[in-house]
Amino acid sequence: MAFTMTMLAWSAVDFGDHLSSRNELSNALGAIRWGTDYLINAHPDPDVLYGEVGDGYSDHDCWQRPEDMTTPRTAYRIDDQHPGSDLAAETAAALAAASIAFRQTDRQYANQLLGHAKQLFEFACNHQGLYQNSIGVAGGFYSSSGYEDELVWAAAWLHRATNDGKYLDFLSTRGTDGTRSEFSWDDKFVGAQVLIAKLVLEGRLQKSSGTWGQYKNQAEQFICSCLQKGNSNLGRTPGGLLWIHQWNNFQYVAAASFIASVYSDYLQTSSASIQCPGGSVGPSDLISFAQSQVDYMLGSNPKNMSYMVGYGSKYPTEVHHRGASIISIKKDPTPVTCRGGYGSWFNQNGPNPNVLDGAIVGGPDQSDGYYDSRNNFQQAEPATVNVAPFTGVLARLA
Repeated sequence: MAFTMTMLAWSAVDFGDHLSSRNELSNALGAIRWGTDYLINAHPDPDVLYGEVGDGYSDHDCWQRPEDMTTPRTAYRIDDQHPGSDLAAETAAALAAASIAFRQTDRQYANQLLGHAKQLFEFACNHQGLYQNSIGVAGGFYSSSGYEDELVWAAAWLHRATNDGKYLDFLSTRGTDGTRSEFSWDDKFVGAQVLIAKLVLEGRLQKSSGTWGQYKNQAEQFICSCLQKGNSNLGRTPGGLLWIHQWNNFQYVAAASFIASVYSDYLQTSSASIQCPGGSVGPSDLISFAQSQVDYMLGSNPKNMSYMVGYGSKYPTEVHHRGASIISIKKDPTPVTCRGGYGSWFNQNGPNPNVLDGAIVGGPDQSDGYYDSRNNFQQAEPATVNVAPFTGVLARLA
């Protein structure tokens, strides 16, 4: 959830003018505030952050509407005795990015966001540890592979929000961790590398200083690999979709497309290009890549179907989503029981009774195949981390 908010905020920060020209900026800010209000409420004390409500295991045993849920709503937290640097730092990044997005329209709220972001970053640094070691129920579903990436990601956003040199000092002492093969909720290094590369392109940091040059080079090598011009190119399906993981591949496609979109503008502003192993790459090449991925997602693919629900004439109708797959409580208030929902709704063939407009499902397999079934959760489950990066990409292309 925090990564979703960071990416929505980055969309508004870098593509705010594009959103505004389409009268969508207020909608974007409204969506961000919905999430950041929650994160603020989850942070009642400097060294306390609530990270999960409910239990993934008991929740997955049930197929119910949110209004009918009977599973325990236990709240789990991290604190100074039970750390979670990844969770705290990612939340700090989200609030710092959002503070920039709100700076022009609501300075008081922006300052409130920034205050929480600073506290959470200090919490993440002073009490280090993986969050699933403190919130065990999270480990089976969203286990973090490390927290160093969140620390540098948060520091990069706090520097952009404050221009305080202490965050650059922090970044100068951390490892850039090499060229990455994905940008995702679990691996933020590419995002941090791109934010530092922006400062180098603007002349605010010297590339000759080894660390800053490494950040920039590794950001650009990731982009090269997305465009098939690197030394270790990322996979593609026969239809041209970037292929990174079999489970919810679209979240990685969306994030990579976002990186290409923002970096295109950074290069354009600096009259620069990327020297990839496979040749020079300019701003238009990056936008063409992002456009190709969006076109695929919206219907230019071997299935001739849109993977955004409700868009186009053909799109997934059996989305793996409890609320969408069960009749609205407004039409039938009869409670749906925990296990009863499987027999009455989950296992029924046919379209969901509610269209989940705007949701982006996990997407096709490595051969461009897609099976539209609620049971096919690897492909048919939507996620907010799919939509958030594409918000910025679509704004840039509009």
